[in-house]
Order: sequence, then C-alpha cells, then structure tokens
Amino acid sequence: MADWLEEGVEAPDFKLPSDTGETIHLKTLRGRPVVLYFYPKDDTPGCTREACAFRDLKAEMEKLGAVVLGVSADDLESHKKFRQKYNLNFPLLSDVDHKVAEMFGAWREKVRFGKKSLGIQRSTFLIDAQGVIRKVWKNVKVDGHDEQVLKALQELVGK
Repeated sequence: MADWLEEGVEAPDFKLPSDTGETIHLKTLRGRPVVLYFYPKDDTPGCTREACAFRDLKAEMEKLGAVVLGVSADDLESHKKFRQKYNLNFPLLSDVDHKVAEMFGAWREKVRFGKKSLGIQRSTFLIDAQGVIRKVWKNVKVDGHDEQVLKALQELVGK
C-alpha cells in the first residue's frame, strides 16, 4: 500500500478505460481542474449517493471549467450499467488492477465486520489546471461531500 498523495504534489499521470468507450489520459486534461474521486463499488448505497450528488452538481462544476471523473475497481460493464441506471453524466474509469488507486494512496486495508481486506477507500482529489493536487479528502463521508468539493473548486478558480 502506497502512502496518500498530498496537497502540493503533481498528480501522477495515468490512462484508464472509461465506460464512455474512450481512454482517459490525465495529462490531456491539463488546462482544466479535475475532480478525481475514488469509490469502492458500483451500485451500492453510499457510492450511488455520492455519484448522484456529483451528477447533480456537474453543471456547476463545468461552469468552473472542471472535469469530474469517478474511479473504482469495477469493470466497464458494471460501470455502464451503473451509469445508465442513475443517468450519470461523467465518465467512470475502470481500475480493475487498482494501480491508479495505489498511485494515489486510495487502495487501503479496510476492516468491515471484523474482517480485513484491501479495497478502495472513498477519497477525492482536486487537481488544478497545471496538474497539481490542491485538495485531498480521505475516508470521505458521502453526505455534504459534493458541496465541500464545489466550494474548494470555487476557491481554486477564484469564483
């Protein structure tokens, strides 16, 4: 398990397949802020609330120039079903080998019902237009998180 990436460091470049059929290459998004959020599993209660909250604020984030990207270890077929079921309006990236989650530090040991396992810890990284991580939320609590991210994005772009 890698340490968390912290604010002020350059976000590592990556390429991941998206449920939209394209491959997302982080470096090509330079010039725009990126909201990169890691979530444990498609179509589970907390992950659904989080995705729908980002869906509902996407227009406001786009007005600020931002791109929203969700990442989990689910495969593309799972992502497609999740996107369609909830009308998600941003790409879901498939990190089945969890390499990108590991690079950012989001692949963690978790304890649930007394059992230890490895998996994605819900977390969000706000990356500026130059590719530098400006804000990190670790072990995110879903309710109100979307508003925290929007506020940080507004502060980042000066609006």
